Amino acid sequence: MPSTRRKVSLIYFVIATLLLVGLVPLVLTGWFLSDRSGKELRAAENRYQIQLVQEKAKQIEMFGRKYESIVTGIASAIELSHNAGIVSAPSTEARLGQMLKENPELVALYIKPATGDALSVFRSEVVSRETVEVIAADITRTDPRSRILVGSPRKLPVSNQPVISFAADAVLNGTAAARVVAISSLQSVSQSVVGVNPTKEEDLWRSGLPIVFAVDQNGEAVFHPDPAFSGTQHPMADLKIVQEWLQGGAQVQSALVPFSASFNGIDHQMIGAYSTAHVADGYSLGVITMQDESRALASVGEMRSQAWMISMLFAALALIVGFVSSRFMTAPLLSLVNVANRLGAGDLSTRVKTNSRTEIGTLGETFNGMADQIQEQIAGLAKAAEENRELFVGTVKALAAAIDGKDKYTRGHSERVSRISVAIGRRMGLPADELETLRISALLHDVGKIAVDDAILKKPAALTDEEFEIMKTHPQRGYKIMSQIPAMKEFLPGMYMHHEMVNGMGYPQGLTGDQIPLQAKIVSVADTFDAMTIDRPYQKGMELPAALERLRSFVGTRYQSDVVEALIDACKAGEVGQGIIRQLAEKRAAEMEIDAMLDRLVA
Repeated sequence: MPSTRRKVSLIYFVIATLLLVGLVPLVLTGWFLSDRSGKELRAAENRYQIQLVQEKAKQIEMFGRKYESIVTGIASAIELSHNAGIVSAPSTEARLGQMLKENPELVALYIKPATGDALSVFRSEVVSRETVEVIAADITRTDPRSRILVGSPRKLPVSNQPVISFAADAVLNGTAAARVVAISSLQSVSQSVVGVNPTKEEDLWRSGLPIVFAVDQNGEAVFHPDPAFSGTQHPMADLKIVQEWLQGGAQVQSALVPFSASFNGIDHQMIGAYSTAHVADGYSLGVITMQDESRALASVGEMRSQAWMISMLFAALALIVGFVSSRFMTAPLLSLVNVANRLGAGDLSTRVKTNSRTEIGTLGETFNGMADQIQEQIAGLAKAAEENRELFVGTVKALAAAIDGKDKYTRGHSERVSRISVAIGRRMGLPADELETLRISALLHDVGKIAVDDAILKKPAALTDEEFEIMKTHPQRGYKIMSQIPAMKEFLPGMYMHHEMVNGMGYPQGLTGDQIPLQAKIVSVADTFDAMTIDRPYQKGMELPAALERLRSFVGTRYQSDVVEALIDACKAGEVGQGIIRQLAEKRAAEMEIDAMLDRLVA
């Protein structure tokens, strides 16, 4: 009969505790707000970096479009004139000179007709004619679909100024009649991307400010705040963010990448972003920004430190005052937790002692009632699961026996193959659940023979080639039957692939080596071993040593070495030789004698 003692409400203890530590929620609120502010600051920093690289990429693209239009415009003018000789006209040189004056960043214009002399106009104080010709000659076509060709950025030998070249072919009657080359300075676009004031790499890392630079499709620096990097083909691909752009830059317009970087032997956690600047068809630059995460989010750390200090002060007060008042409440709760842990560990007999007069006592009584019901339910489920398992295994055995029973010489074959397979799997160290799966798979390995004509199955002589081809279809037929049952999925490999060979000469798929699941490799060896040691009308079963030696001769062609060696070990240990071959041989002899007697009675 339940106790009728008056219960003391837990609310009184809760109210007393809240009165003493009522300021703690305020502290927690402050902490959560600072954390939220930190997340917002991180998100804002991320948005800023994405926006920054996108804007820089657009500036580079505008630069590329400008000089793309210059070379294509000149090439189109030659095409419209239908005369490549217009290149040598004085008016052409004058017009090119005017274009040079109108575009301060333009270093040189160079037109090389297919026949005749080249025409070039250039800023002599910046570049020489020979350098212009060398740069023009270095431009090669890498993408036949693109009209615009872009040369690699380089520094001029005279002025040490970084330049890049653009080229386009003028085509007359389907043939390139002339090539137009524009050489442009990268000075202004570099300053707009990485800044006006050059800064050494060491100073950039020390300041903690964002480092903005651009790399080409080889991961080499094109623009960089440090002049020692820019235009010198300095490799930057060792940075994780550069690797990310090289791998996906052509497909990804922009992305945010957290990564680690090392400088002067010190590792830094970085945040960064990259964006792709399509300078011309087939030529892109990666605009990249990165910053030390601790510097970028320094204010977040300060906010959290302040929140921690306040929280620690109020936590100390709460611990001192709350410890005494909560001790009475926590004792029964700890007892309840201990019992719950024991229940979770599988000790369903443990129960809570319900001596408390508070709601915790009522909770303990309810908990005990729940534990009783759980214990009953688990016992029922365990029993049902065992019954289902026995029913399933029994059904599988019955099905295998029915298939084997179609031929008196193969009776018990599937059961023997199953036992041999499990012995092999145990020797190979397979866990219990995989051994059980292997056992069922081996029992069902010949289920497809249910669809093979009895005249072939029971034939007392060797099969013809045509009959053997029909017999070889039993793995597919078994797979087709069992694959319709979702619960059979894990048993299909041994059933479907137990006639595959490691050299690829097996069937039905001709798989090789590691393409064949271990389950199928084991069933294959067990199946062959049983077939070799059983008596047939046209063949007497082999003795154990001869059968094992025969199996070992097939290692590397039909079977995997460790599987065969596991069978041999099982035979040496008596797990197969004594338990399967000899005992089942006697059983086969007895069955054959009974069959012979029945045949004589019928006759």
